[in-house]
Amino acid sequence: MISINPNDLTEHEVSKILKGTIIPRPIAFVTTSSDQNIVNGAPFSYFNIVCAHPPMISLAIQRENGAMKDTTRNIKSNEEFVVHIVDRDNVTQVNETAAPLPFNESELELAKMTQVPSTSISVPGIRESKVRMECKLVKAIPLDSEGGSLCDLLIGQVIQFHLNEEIYEENGRINAEILNPVSRLAGSEYAEIGELFSIIRPE
Repeated sequence: MISINPNDLTEHEVSKILKGTIIPRPIAFVTTSSDQNIVNGAPFSYFNIVCAHPPMISLAIQRENGAMKDTTRNIKSNEEFVVHIVDRDNVTQVNETAAPLPFNESELELAKMTQVPSTSISVPGIRESKVRMECKLVKAIPLDSEGGSLCDLLIGQVIQFHLNEEIYEENGRINAEILNPVSRLAGSEYAEIGELFSIIRPE
């Protein structure tokens, strides 16, 4: 067993250990709107459930040289965003949106994604996803260190679900095989869900 103090490593080395061990990570494709009504789209794999009642999700968005990313800035500005689950059918288009673009250009146009209006918020979603979650910002928490603000933890409440009919079964159950989500590993690697198995929890 190798024992390492993260303070002895570079930021890049620490990042590689985290991304290589905390796997697989679900990927959220997030759409937001700027103050100029430009729709931004970006993928994030520091993403998870917070609670089910009320339904809340979390996004941790890293800063670049201390500056907030467009997604964070847009969410803090209008407090609305849409989270999509990335699957095998849309992951190639989603990957294209990771390209760095100027603030006034839309990644959705670059990736040829189709905007669809939301039901309860002003930010549109994309048609190329089997799952859309319309969200309202609950809390934005800057996470700081001695060197300054490193990332922003955003908590959103889901106020509307949009689910492809093929994946939705009775009592809220989702068919994972038909959804066919992909997850983030390290570097340029992704993974599909693979073989499914069940373990009954002890009573």
